[in-house]
Amino acid sequence: MALSTFAELQASIASWLDRDDLTAVVKDFITIAEAQFQRDVRHRSMVASADLTIAARFVDLPADHIKTIRLDCDGNRLTAISTDDMIDRRDKGTAGGQPRNYAPMGVQVEVFPTPADSYTGTLQYYRKIPALSDAAPTNWLLEVAPDAYLYGSLIHAAPFLVEDMRLQTWSGLYSAAVSNLNAADNAGQWGGTLVIPARR
Repeated sequence: MALSTFAELQASIASWLDRDDLTAVVKDFITIAEAQFQRDVRHRSMVASADLTIAARFVDLPADHIKTIRLDCDGNRLTAISTDDMIDRRDKGTAGGQPRNYAPMGVQVEVFPTPADSYTGTLQYYRKIPALSDAAPTNWLLEVAPDAYLYGSLIHAAPFLVEDMRLQTWSGLYSAAVSNLNAADNAGQWGGTLVIPARR
């Protein structure tokens, strides 16, 4: 069975489960799997860039933001710090100036010092994987890792069908699919496994 579109994925899930009465919930299994992908998958296809205006203490992140890779301010790279470190810096003084640090704050980042002017920011980040739907029947993840989509969806079918015996099987296959996807992408970016020669 082909596995390259939203409709084909739904049909495959029903076939693997050997059920023809799950039409109303199969889409739910896929939606829950997609939520898990956002936490588990890190792939070059998720990397995006966005221009930001840094003119206040808090800066809004793009709606599809998952994780910041790098944030520059007027061409200078900002250093990521923890929220506790940010609090410590603010306790010591809040003088304005060009930001040097940032910390995650939900759907925003907090910068320090507080901008004294308006600066141009460039954000490199991991973005959410686009969800499948009838209107968007495929995406890059379904194209490169249909196994992750299938097994990820089957994981969430098992509790619904009270088939706990299958849960371990689906989970193992899903974990292997995602691990292989992430590892292959990492090797592709760095040209293979880094080998450090032994000291002589």
